[in-house]
Amino acid sequence: MTTAPKTFLILHGFQNHRPAGHWQHWLAGELRARGHEVRHPQLPEPDAPVLDDWLAALEKHGERPAEGEFVVLAHSLSVLLWLRAGARRPAGDRVLLVAPPSPGVTASIPEIAAFADGLDLAEEGVAARLVYGDGDPYCPEGADAHYGTPLGLDPDLVAGGGHLNPDTGFGPWPAVLRWCENPETRIVGAE
Repeated sequence: MTTAPKTFLILHGFQNHRPAGHWQHWLAGELRARGHEVRHPQLPEPDAPVLDDWLAALEKHGERPAEGEFVVLAHSLSVLLWLRAGARRPAGDRVLLVAPPSPGVTASIPEIAAFADGLDLAEEGVAARLVYGDGDPYCPEGADAHYGTPLGLDPDLVAGGGHLNPDTGFGPWPAVLRWCENPETRIVGAE
């Protein structure tokens, strides 16, 4: 089965320098090998991110392609970036929000506290799939409670997933690749 090329925007989180062992790095390579355009930018100052700089980078890299499906995948702090972008948010055909930190945890980390300030979780029109792991130290109450239910997001809970990063076994993640190819796919743990 051949699918039309798509454009994917992959956004990383706090202190992420796009390491080769991360599922996002692996996914970018797999999607490129299938002939898709992949934008996986290094966001500015990942160890001390400035919200306005990340918003500007989102605008720069989030330009909608002239044709084809535009798919956005955000992990961790970039989920809050996506939510905070409001009218500056690119028009994605599909959006996957993975392992967002809770507003309280985000506010407690000085380098990223600004991402939690003024976060409006009553916002309308955020159409996305939420994927989160149980036991995530950055969202101990569970992302569905903070984001899924308030925003009416379609959630997938990954048992034992933690923060869904290499530390919890998420390098290659075939389930996310399958979702990229077929939005009906439910996302499960690492295989």
